[in-house]
Parts: sequence; C-alpha cells; structure tokens
Amino acid sequence: QVHVTESGGGLVQTGGSLRLSCAASGRTFSSYGMGWFRQAPGMEREFVAAMSRSGAATAYADSVKGRFTISKDNTQNTGDLQMNGLKPEDTAVYYCYVGYRGGRVEEVGSYDYWGQGTQVTVSS
Repeated sequence: QVHVTESGGGLVQTGGSLRLSCAASGRTFSSYGMGWFRQAPGMEREFVAAMSRSGAATAYADSVKGRFTISKDNTQNTGDLQMNGLKPEDTAVYYCYVGYRGGRVEEVGSYDYWGQGTQVTVSS
C-alpha cells in the first residue's frame, strides 16, 4: 500500500504564495506521473496540474496556468506545487495523486493513490 501525504496548506491573502508538498512511500514518483487536484466546498474535485514520470511534460488547468508550477524530485520521492498570485477562488482542499497508470491526466481515475488533502484558504 502506498501512503500519500500532502502538506504546506494554510491561510494566505490574495496575491500571496504557498508551496504544497507531497510525499509518498515507495518509488511512486520515479515510476509514475503525478497530479494535483482540488476540491472546493460543494464542488466537484477538479484537475490542477500534472507532471509526467520523467518530469519532461506538464499540464495545467487554464485557471492556474502561469501562476502555479508543478515539480517533483524522483530521488526524494516528493512532489511540489508552487502557487503564486493566489486568488480567493483558489480556496480548496488540495490533493496529491500519484501512480498515474494511463488515461487522461485530468481525471482522478487515472491515478492509483492519493492523500487526505491539505486546506488552502485565500482571503480577499
């Protein structure tokens, strides 16, 4: 069983920055791609960003493009999401998904493992 843990969430003002981190047991980052998703209250979980196994390819939701940057360190088995220029609409619980096994990177069903999430709140 792979355990995934997110950290780095918190409360920040509009325009501020946060860096989320994801740690997972096993060689999940070196063997598979990863993704970040978020879920706001009363909303469906939505895709934020994804990175391929090698790190050569990335994908972002239009709503975060140019503000968020996904990265991962295969040697440390960790992944990060740098979030700049935060807006109130970015408020959500952010989830790290690892173990990409094919299909659309924008769909949670394309990943095998995920964590409990970390809360990000952006005040206006």
